[in-house]
Amino acid sequence: MCGIIGYTGRKDAISVVLEGLKRLEYRGYDSAGIAFFSGGAIEIRRREGKVKDLLTLFEAGTPVSRTAIGHTRWATHGRPSEQNAHPHRSDGVVLVHNGIIENYLELKRNLAAEGYIFTSDTDTEVICHLIHRYAEDYPLEEAVRHALKNVKGAYALAAIHEKEEGKIVGVKKDSPLCVGLGQGEYFVASDVPAFFNHSKDVIYLDDGEMVVMTEDGVMITTMEGEPIRKEIVSIPWSPSMAEKGGYKHFMLKEIYEQPRAVADTLRGRFTVETGEVNLEEFGLSEEEIRTFGKIYIVACGTSWHAALVGKYCIEEVARVPVEVDIASEFRYRNPLIAAGDLLIAITQSGETADTLAVQREARRLGAKVLSICNVVGSTSAREADAVFYTHSGPEIGVASTKAFTSQITSLYLFALAVALARGRMTGEAASGLQQELLSLPDKIEQLLGSSEEIEGIAKELFRAEDFLYLGRGMHYPIALEGALKLKEITYIHAEGYPAGEMKHGPIALVDEDLPVVFLAPKGPLHEKIISNMQEVKSRGGKIFSLVQRGDTVVSELSDYCFSVPDSNPYLSTILLVVPLQLLAYHIGILRGCDVDQPRNLAKSVTVE
Repeated sequence: MCGIIGYTGRKDAISVVLEGLKRLEYRGYDSAGIAFFSGGAIEIRRREGKVKDLLTLFEAGTPVSRTAIGHTRWATHGRPSEQNAHPHRSDGVVLVHNGIIENYLELKRNLAAEGYIFTSDTDTEVICHLIHRYAEDYPLEEAVRHALKNVKGAYALAAIHEKEEGKIVGVKKDSPLCVGLGQGEYFVASDVPAFFNHSKDVIYLDDGEMVVMTEDGVMITTMEGEPIRKEIVSIPWSPSMAEKGGYKHFMLKEIYEQPRAVADTLRGRFTVETGEVNLEEFGLSEEEIRTFGKIYIVACGTSWHAALVGKYCIEEVARVPVEVDIASEFRYRNPLIAAGDLLIAITQSGETADTLAVQREARRLGAKVLSICNVVGSTSAREADAVFYTHSGPEIGVASTKAFTSQITSLYLFALAVALARGRMTGEAASGLQQELLSLPDKIEQLLGSSEEIEGIAKELFRAEDFLYLGRGMHYPIALEGALKLKEITYIHAEGYPAGEMKHGPIALVDEDLPVVFLAPKGPLHEKIISNMQEVKSRGGKIFSLVQRGDTVVSELSDYCFSVPDSNPYLSTILLVVPLQLLAYHIGILRGCDVDQPRNLAKSVTVE
């Protein structure tokens, strides 16, 4: 969601922070602002809209500054506007903040009674005034400590004070914040891409930790002021990985990166000659895999769809019961998870608030937690008992693509590991399935070579205002994902449904204006899906089918048809979702949508 970037060092701080804000745009936002020291005072510039609108405030030139903080805001309290944009000020205290302050109304009433004037509708301004209350008598870091004793909720913040030029104080609770280390320069940010053009050495703050940065160095302490020694993590991404690389949009680039992303997810994690899966990559012992009672998988959004595919794979291959939940639902019911169970938390960013809450509750109840995530050193990775990194590289487009296919690949590999450990599969059988895994990147390449065919179909369908996506078995989650991508990118209403449930309601929607997307690969339910297609055909619906090559029966029933390479049912989920990603992308472009930053959406959902 919101983005924070702060810099102190020898470079032009304003340019560094504005560049960082551009790199945080993928998180989703509605306004942006920057505060910087200039001539011994702090100057603030803010704008509703995009970072490019903020840049217009510097057309007359950039002042000289060595310390600055910046923010991209996604509205929670108060509508998008310049007055609600960050940074906020209370006399000489200025700060930026991510998160939600739960008791801000009570604090606001008390501060107003003390004479503080509020100029915004945000909860953030409360923290600013609280810090100011103590800043006259204490150094900034102490003022922050005193202020936050009164605050309930989630926050990551970066604060500066006119009396202490060159100093930035950052603190974290339930919202991500990390520190970048350079030579005579230091960064604080909500996410690594904000500064990894300058530094790849990162310290991730944990809840209740504070960083104090000056040009002379960085000190990390508890909220009580006790120094902490923290691990420095070297980020494996290169700056070029977060550039468009000649593609028109990040989403398209990331769709085309999927062969490499899947290959990187697999690399070094199994031995195809023996079928063995490297359990160290999952951080679990063979004994643990043999003895856990039940598997729970929790996730949100696209990751939840990957979890549903994983349920089919693990139950069919390993014959272990799996329960899948949306994290925001799981955390508020009384789950039966207990010691001896395994919870798998799937999160691309490793910072999804609801998923993190479930991880913590599962560990409290004695279950073991495995995190499947993409970001090295993220909160999910640090707080889990074990972590499996997907290694798909930075995903900048808000709508997830390569992270999804990497997550399915990871769950498929995990299913093989469980099946082998529990004696449900021989090494020879696993080796055969691994061979198919190794051929997956090449098959995705083949699909991407037919992107123009999908673009042609998009030109026929982009004017529709509703879509229905239907699939059976493990292809039902792919129908959900296809519909979600279309909703996110094009703002077209779309529904994903189990094809067998079509007669129980959705068939009432079918007419000549409704495109119906069928996932129709070969398999035991192939004849069933053909029956569903005939029901749609008889009611005048437009059929777009995804089939395996050579399927003439389905193609003859379809108005539009696209073929994918042959594969087993588990891996066909990945091959089927790629053309659906391309369909959403091309329809979004045809409708003039911002496919990288869809309205109202945030990349990393760090609040409830």
